[in-house]
Amino acid sequence: VCVIGVLSLGGATEALGARDFRAELIQAAKDRTKFHVVYTPDYVALDYPGGDVPEGTGVCTDVVIRAYRKLGIDLQVLVHEDMKKAFSQYPKHWGAKRPDRNIDHRRVPNLQSFLKRQGASLPISREGNRYKPGDLVTWNLNPQGWLPHIGVVIDRMSPDGKRRLIVHNMGGGTVAEDILFRFPITGHYRFIPGTTKR
Repeated sequence: VCVIGVLSLGGATEALGARDFRAELIQAAKDRTKFHVVYTPDYVALDYPGGDVPEGTGVCTDVVIRAYRKLGIDLQVLVHEDMKKAFSQYPKHWGAKRPDRNIDHRRVPNLQSFLKRQGASLPISREGNRYKPGDLVTWNLNPQGWLPHIGVVIDRMSPDGKRRLIVHNMGGGTVAEDILFRFPITGHYRFIPGTTKR
Protein backbone atom coordinates (compact mmCIF):
# COMPACT_ATOMS: atom_id res chain seq x y z
CA VAL A 1 0.00 0.00 0.00
CA CYS A 2 2.07 3.10 -0.32
CA VAL A 3 5.28 1.76 1.09
CA ILE A 4 7.38 3.04 -1.83
CA GLY A 5 7.67 5.41 -1.45
CA VAL A 6 5.23 22.80 -14.15
CA LEU A 7 3.75 25.45 -12.09
CA SER A 8 4.51 27.38 -8.93
CA LEU A 9 1.72 27.60 -6.37
CA GLY A 10 1.07 31.21 -7.35
CA GLY A 11 1.14 30.47 -11.05
CA ALA A 12 -1.19 27.52 -10.66
CA THR A 13 -3.65 29.59 -8.68
CA GLU A 14 -3.65 32.31 -11.33
CA ALA A 15 -4.16 29.71 -14.04
CA LEU A 16 -7.22 28.41 -12.23
CA GLY A 17 -8.66 31.92 -12.06
CA ALA A 18 -12.25 31.89 -10.88
CA ARG A 19 -12.63 28.15 -11.28
CA ASP A 20 -13.66 26.21 -8.20
CA PHE A 21 -10.40 24.47 -7.32
CA ARG A 22 -11.97 22.10 -4.84
CA ALA A 23 -14.76 20.99 -7.16
CA GLU A 24 -12.25 20.32 -9.92
CA LEU A 25 -9.96 18.37 -7.59
CA ILE A 26 -12.88 16.23 -6.44
CA GLN A 27 -13.87 15.54 -10.04
CA ALA A 28 -10.26 14.77 -10.98
CA ALA A 29 -10.07 12.26 -8.11
CA LYS A 30 -13.36 10.63 -9.11
CA ASP A 31 -12.17 10.45 -12.72
CA ARG A 32 -9.22 8.34 -11.56
CA THR A 33 -11.66 5.53 -10.68
CA LYS A 34 -12.44 5.17 -14.40
CA PHE A 35 -8.90 3.93 -15.12
CA HIS A 36 -7.84 0.33 -14.63
CA VAL A 37 -4.73 0.52 -12.43
CA VAL A 38 -2.58 -2.38 -11.30
CA TYR A 39 -0.98 -1.67 -7.93
CA THR A 40 2.72 -1.38 -8.79
CA PRO A 41 5.09 -0.08 -6.07
CA ASP A 42 8.24 -0.29 -8.21
CA TYR A 43 10.87 2.43 -8.30
CA VAL A 44 10.64 4.03 -11.74
CA ALA A 45 12.92 6.63 -13.35
CA LEU A 46 10.64 9.54 -14.26
CA ASP A 47 10.80 12.51 -16.58
CA TYR A 48 11.06 15.87 -14.84
CA PRO A 49 8.92 17.88 -14.62
CA GLY A 50 5.64 16.11 -15.26
CA GLY A 51 7.02 12.61 -14.74
CA ASP A 52 4.57 9.79 -14.18
CA VAL A 53 4.69 6.03 -13.88
CA PRO A 54 3.12 4.18 -16.83
CA GLU A 55 -0.64 4.67 -17.10
CA GLY A 56 -2.35 1.58 -15.76
CA THR A 57 0.12 1.28 -12.87
CA GLY A 58 0.53 3.15 -9.61
CA VAL A 59 0.03 3.29 -5.86
CA CYS A 60 -2.01 5.43 -3.46
CA THR A 61 0.15 8.52 -3.86
CA ASP A 62 -0.24 8.39 -7.64
CA VAL A 63 -3.99 8.93 -7.21
CA VAL A 64 -3.27 12.22 -5.44
CA ILE A 65 -0.44 13.21 -7.80
CA ARG A 66 -2.54 12.59 -10.91
CA ALA A 67 -5.59 14.39 -9.52
CA TYR A 68 -3.58 17.53 -8.69
CA ARG A 69 -1.72 17.36 -11.99
CA LYS A 70 -5.04 17.45 -13.85
CA LEU A 71 -5.42 20.94 -12.36
CA GLY A 72 -1.89 22.00 -13.33
CA ILE A 73 -0.33 21.37 -9.90
CA ASP A 74 2.82 19.23 -10.21
CA LEU A 75 3.56 17.66 -6.84
CA GLN A 76 6.70 16.07 -8.27
CA VAL A 77 8.17 19.55 -8.76
CA LEU A 78 6.75 21.09 -5.59
CA VAL A 79 7.97 18.32 -3.30
CA HIS A 80 11.36 18.09 -5.00
CA GLU A 81 11.98 21.84 -4.80
CA ASP A 82 10.90 21.95 -1.17
CA MET A 83 13.11 18.98 -0.29
CA LYS A 84 16.09 20.69 -1.91
CA LYS A 85 15.50 23.68 0.37
CA ALA A 86 14.72 21.74 3.56
CA PHE A 87 15.90 18.14 3.22
CA SER A 88 16.42 17.82 6.97
CA GLN A 89 12.71 18.44 7.52
CA TYR A 90 11.73 15.30 5.63
CA PRO A 91 11.64 11.66 6.87
CA LYS A 92 14.74 9.49 6.68
CA HIS A 93 13.02 6.09 6.55
CA TRP A 94 14.69 5.15 3.26
CA GLY A 95 18.24 6.18 4.09
CA ALA A 96 18.27 8.80 1.34
CA LYS A 97 21.17 11.24 1.42
CA ARG A 98 19.64 13.74 -1.03
CA PRO A 99 16.32 14.43 -2.78
CA ASP A 100 15.27 12.03 -5.51
CA ARG A 101 12.79 13.50 -7.98
CA ASN A 102 11.84 10.01 -9.20
CA ILE A 103 10.32 8.81 -5.92
CA ASP A 104 10.14 11.43 -3.17
CA HIS A 105 6.67 12.73 -4.07
CA ARG A 106 5.38 9.13 -4.29
CA ARG A 107 6.05 8.44 -0.60
CA VAL A 108 3.23 9.18 1.84
CA PRO A 109 5.45 10.45 4.70
CA ASN A 110 7.13 12.91 2.32
CA LEU A 111 3.76 14.21 1.16
CA GLN A 112 2.77 14.60 4.81
CA SER A 113 5.89 16.64 5.53
CA PHE A 114 5.33 18.77 2.44
CA LEU A 115 1.70 19.44 3.31
CA LYS A 116 2.59 20.38 6.89
CA ARG A 117 5.26 22.76 5.61
CA GLN A 118 2.67 24.39 3.34
CA GLY A 119 0.38 25.07 6.31
CA ALA A 120 -2.20 22.58 5.02
CA SER A 121 -2.54 20.47 8.19
CA LEU A 122 -5.91 20.21 9.92
CA PRO A 123 -6.88 18.51 13.20
CA ILE A 124 -7.56 14.78 13.16
CA SER A 125 -11.13 14.12 14.27
CA ARG A 126 -13.56 11.23 14.79
CA GLU A 127 -16.37 13.41 13.43
CA GLY A 128 -17.07 12.58 9.81
CA ASN A 129 -18.33 16.05 8.95
CA ARG A 130 -14.88 17.52 9.70
CA TYR A 131 -13.52 15.91 6.52
CA LYS A 132 -14.60 18.05 3.57
CA PRO A 133 -14.60 17.13 -0.12
CA GLY A 134 -11.17 17.79 -1.57
CA ASP A 135 -9.34 17.13 1.71
CA LEU A 136 -6.49 14.62 1.87
CA VAL A 137 -6.32 11.98 4.60
CA THR A 138 -3.46 9.67 5.57
CA TRP A 139 -3.66 6.45 7.55
CA ASN A 140 -1.48 3.71 8.97
CA LEU A 141 -2.96 0.49 7.60
CA ASN A 142 -0.95 -1.66 10.00
CA PRO A 143 -1.32 -0.43 13.61
CA GLN A 144 1.14 -3.11 14.74
CA GLY A 145 3.71 -1.82 12.29
CA TRP A 146 3.96 0.85 9.63
CA LEU A 147 2.04 0.93 6.36
CA PRO A 148 1.22 4.51 5.29
CA HIS A 149 -1.65 5.29 2.95
CA ILE A 150 -3.30 8.39 1.45
CA GLY A 151 -6.59 9.22 -0.24
CA VAL A 152 -8.83 12.08 -1.39
CA VAL A 153 -12.16 12.88 0.29
CA ILE A 154 -14.95 13.26 -2.28
CA ASP A 155 -18.52 14.54 -2.28
CA ARG A 156 -20.29 11.18 -2.08
CA MET A 157 -21.58 9.90 1.26
CA SER A 158 -21.43 6.53 3.00
CA PRO A 159 -24.67 4.49 2.99
CA ASP A 160 -25.55 5.74 6.49
CA GLY A 161 -24.88 9.35 5.49
CA LYS A 162 -22.25 9.88 8.21
CA ARG A 163 -18.99 9.92 6.26
CA ARG A 164 -17.76 11.01 2.88
CA LEU A 165 -16.20 8.44 0.60
CA ILE A 166 -12.48 8.31 -0.16
CA VAL A 167 -10.87 7.84 -3.58
CA HIS A 168 -7.74 5.76 -3.05
CA ASN A 169 -5.74 2.76 -4.24
CA MET A 170 -5.04 0.20 -1.54
CA GLY A 171 -4.01 -2.53 -3.94
CA GLY A 172 -7.21 -3.34 -5.80
CA GLY A 173 -7.16 -0.38 -8.15
CA THR A 174 -8.43 3.16 -7.74
CA VAL A 175 -11.85 3.10 -6.09
CA ALA A 176 -14.24 5.29 -4.06
CA GLU A 177 -14.90 3.61 -0.72
CA ASP A 178 -16.21 4.19 2.80
CA ILE A 179 -12.85 3.81 4.59
CA LEU A 180 -12.47 7.07 6.51
CA PHE A 181 -12.47 5.48 9.97
CA ARG A 182 -11.48 1.94 8.98
CA PHE A 183 -7.82 2.54 9.91
CA PRO A 184 -6.01 4.89 12.31
CA ILE A 185 -5.82 8.36 10.75
CA THR A 186 -2.34 9.90 10.82
CA GLY A 187 -3.02 13.15 8.98
CA HIS A 188 -5.73 15.46 7.65
CA TYR A 189 -4.86 18.13 5.09
CA ARG A 190 -6.50 20.77 2.93
CA PHE A 191 -4.07 21.77 0.19
CA ILE A 192 -5.57 24.50 -1.95
CA PRO A 193 -2.72 26.40 -3.62
CA GLY A 194 -2.77 30.08 -2.84
CA THR A 195 -4.76 29.69 0.39
CA THR A 196 -2.24 27.84 2.54
CA LYS A 197 0.92 29.36 3.94
CA ARG A 198 4.21 28.13 5.27
